[in-house]
Amino acid sequence: MKGDRCYNIKLLGLIVLSIFSFQFSDLYASSVECVGIATQVVAGNDTTFVFKDEIHLRSTIGAVDWYTADGTLYASGAEEIYPDEGCYRVNGNSFCVQQYMGIDDLSFTVEPSCENTLLRVTGDISSRKHTYSLSYNALAWNTEAWVDSVAQQEGTLTPTIMLPPLYGQTPIRLCYDAEVRAKLGLDSACVEVMFLESEVKAVKHEMTSLATVRGEEGEKSNERNRPTSQTLITGSEYSGPLEVAFYSNPTPGALFYQWTIYKAAERIVTRNDKDIRYTFSEPGSYRVVCMVNNNECASDSTEMTVAVAESYLAVPNVFTPNGDGKNDEFRVAYRSLREFHCWVYNRWGHLVYEWTDPSRGWDGTINGRPAAEGAYFYVIRALGTDAAKDAAYSMKAVYKKKKANADEAVIGVYQLSGDINLLRGKNKR
Repeated sequence: MKGDRCYNIKLLGLIVLSIFSFQFSDLYASSVECVGIATQVVAGNDTTFVFKDEIHLRSTIGAVDWYTADGTLYASGAEEIYPDEGCYRVNGNSFCVQQYMGIDDLSFTVEPSCENTLLRVTGDISSRKHTYSLSYNALAWNTEAWVDSVAQQEGTLTPTIMLPPLYGQTPIRLCYDAEVRAKLGLDSACVEVMFLESEVKAVKHEMTSLATVRGEEGEKSNERNRPTSQTLITGSEYSGPLEVAFYSNPTPGALFYQWTIYKAAERIVTRNDKDIRYTFSEPGSYRVVCMVNNNECASDSTEMTVAVAESYLAVPNVFTPNGDGKNDEFRVAYRSLREFHCWVYNRWGHLVYEWTDPSRGWDGTINGRPAAEGAYFYVIRALGTDAAKDAAYSMKAVYKKKKANADEAVIGVYQLSGDINLLRGKNKR
């Protein structure tokens, strides 16, 4: 049974005449038509008729000569032919015919590498240009974790299709000739292969960091350049000692890790853990480098800069513990201290308060009762992270910050004393 007539090239010529550079006048004048269910595929100057059933062509004006594309006479004086797949010429003009490619006629294998993923396609795909669409899960970084992200790719089907490197298990689904099959009334033809985690070769990672904050949230307002909460390091200069956790965040194929921390050009730390934690005590600029790999592939190295500020200590001369939330405690402003001790005395020389955590202070009470207004005397001893490891206090005036030609022994050493005035004033709340 021949089925429905799908195209009459005589009528078709009116549509495609403006598209092709060559003329179809002779072809459609001969009224060659396809018999059965078929559809037309145009690629550049090439026209192919794809048949759902057997390939059957007919001339509506009677017998004509049919030639193959290379000029060989295929059939002489024939009104109808049932040719093989291929290209033919009638009256000097060319067209191709073929039968649709069935679902069992195509398969592919996956060849992963460090740089890309190759799909090796097998099947009869040489007779014309087949279209394809691919879908698979590509891991994407969402600032916190790797998540599945559907990736798609379309093109002309060739024996080798190149994809980006795959970093995790995913089904790879290849569908072909969707438009052609739809016109032929056929279901979609798709082939799927599961790419397993054991086949993963490529690796990559996203390095992140988290700074550890000392003390309670409300006790850090007097410390300069200290993150106010657990936070990602962003390259700003921070107070030391600064404890930071670094995370490699690798894709599933990673097996080995290499961390290197540099201070200037000097390598000071090398570790091989997946994640590391390090305390930056001394001032300076540090470079943290991470690389992950497996037995075959290595991820591009990533790096982060951590800057630790020089020490700093400043003491106010007045505080107002009246409960208005402003300057209610005697606190120092500081940065990058590794040791601190403050003593407060009344005018008779009696110790009324002392503390060793620079993020805290004196609230202006003695034994739970408000202290009298007036001047009190403080003594502070502190060491910055930039002080020498064997630095010691002396009775001399302390040099607080490094200057040209300064005595290196007193850099970061603080030995301060003076008056602090307690004024309650009026609570305006």
